[in-house]
Amino acid sequence: MIWFEQFLSKYPELAVFLAISIGYFIGNVKIGGFSLGHVTGSLFAGILIGQFAHVPISSMAKSLLFLLFLFGIGYSVGPQFLQALKRDGLKPVLLAVIVCITGLFSALAVAKVLGLDPGFAAGLVSGALTESPAMGTATEAINALPLAEDVRTQLVAHVAVADAVCYVFGAVGVILFCSVVGPRLLGIDLPTEATKLEDELGIKRRAAGVVSAWRRFELRAYLAADGSPITGMSVAAAEARFPEHRMFIHRVRRGEAIVEAGPEFVILPGDVVAVSGRRKSLVEIVDPLAEEVEDAELLDISVSIADVILTNRDLAGHSIADMAKEDWTHSVYLRAILRGNQELPLAPGISVQRGDILRLVGPEAAVSQAAKRIGIIIAPTTATDFFTLGLAIFLGGLVGVLVTIPVGNMQISLSTSVGTLLAGLLVGHLRTRFPLFGRIPDGAVSLMTALGLAAFVAMTGLHAGPVFVSAIAEAGIGLLFGGMIVTIMPMIVGLYVGRYLLRMNPILLLGGLAGAQTMTAAMAAVQDRSGSPVAVFGYTPAVPIGHIMLTTWGTVIVGLIAG
Repeated sequence: MIWFEQFLSKYPELAVFLAISIGYFIGNVKIGGFSLGHVTGSLFAGILIGQFAHVPISSMAKSLLFLLFLFGIGYSVGPQFLQALKRDGLKPVLLAVIVCITGLFSALAVAKVLGLDPGFAAGLVSGALTESPAMGTATEAINALPLAEDVRTQLVAHVAVADAVCYVFGAVGVILFCSVVGPRLLGIDLPTEATKLEDELGIKRRAAGVVSAWRRFELRAYLAADGSPITGMSVAAAEARFPEHRMFIHRVRRGEAIVEAGPEFVILPGDVVAVSGRRKSLVEIVDPLAEEVEDAELLDISVSIADVILTNRDLAGHSIADMAKEDWTHSVYLRAILRGNQELPLAPGISVQRGDILRLVGPEAAVSQAAKRIGIIIAPTTATDFFTLGLAIFLGGLVGVLVTIPVGNMQISLSTSVGTLLAGLLVGHLRTRFPLFGRIPDGAVSLMTALGLAAFVAMTGLHAGPVFVSAIAEAGIGLLFGGMIVTIMPMIVGLYVGRYLLRMNPILLLGGLAGAQTMTAAMAAVQDRSGSPVAVFGYTPAVPIGHIMLTTWGTVIVGLIAG
């Protein structure tokens, strides 16, 4: 063990990777469906290693990784941030603001009552409100305080200790409140309320096996025999028989010839028509009326699948049903809608917003035409725009240093952390208007956010490890119970304000509470207990607000307590 301790002390970079590895292992362990998650797992792993090895940590390395994480987070939520401020998402946004502000004041009150120092208070915020990035902003704020170096070092260690103490109940508390306690306080049945909301949005649940999960849309060939309902009709008239099912005739075999059939083309007995549509529609409507035939040559049509980012202002706010009636969506099908990092359930009543990514499928020419109306096709790329990334982080950090906030008798800078987060937010938003600007592949963003934060908290844990036991003794059991209060108070206030003041739908309210606390697992728990994905509509507008405000609270709480 002595050799291993010396080895880790000599090669601290390897100690960090060991902590990340153990952290991910710990984070994957589930007890009763609950897991700590990779970030908190990395924090505990760092603290564990720090118990027997004094690992020197580079402040520059911590800052570098944390800034990459913050930029990645801002870049991810940027496309939906301003949209969350608009009409359809206004209530979840207000809910998130109320929850975050209540959380800050609850933490401030608990910290004052318990006499916590700035480090413990900041860890209380990050752990009880389950926003680990607040540890980074708090660390930067502490390092800017006019204190002796050893005092600042101790306060930074206290951040990690308090976060570790408060996070477990913070995560479990939010999950249980959103999925169990909240519904009981509101006196609602989650499955019933979810069904009502689905009916309002036009979402129809389908029995398992009716539609293939891996081939939702199909192209099939049918023989138009004598007496067929479409014999003698034009292609346009035949397609108009069942407009709500959006079935389209692409081309026709007449004898040995294959004809690209226009709207006025008349179908004759003996023609074989290539029809596209949802599998369910073809099976239930067309199959009983016509004989399906095998015609590989007729069905050999180039089909394109494309992700298109919505930039057209005129389409923002339109429902899927409205867009389906447009001429330019002829023979084009919507496979998925991605809003932020969440996939929305598809239903006629769902409205699209700028920044949404629409996954289209259909004939290549038709998809290309539709994409021009919607926005720009996001072509896969493996190249990162490092010019924009580096310049944005530099300028964001510069603004963060120059902008100061008066807190009592002190002037606290916005900090390079918050400045970088806002820079990522701006670049992420700008790419909705200029999709070729500042392109960063999803895999690169994922690496920046996952590795950046996990490595940062692992280093924080390694730094706090040697003083963890003594700090726990200093904070006492009051920190644990104080964290519980900080976790629950915003949930209770948000629940009743959202229900009786904002008059939110209960399912959207619970999803919004999960988003305000940036706890995806809580939203998943609501979805699981309700048997419906619709909670995501409350979660997506609230989560970017939660990320930004709760991350900023790390700086604010340090300034308030230190002032």
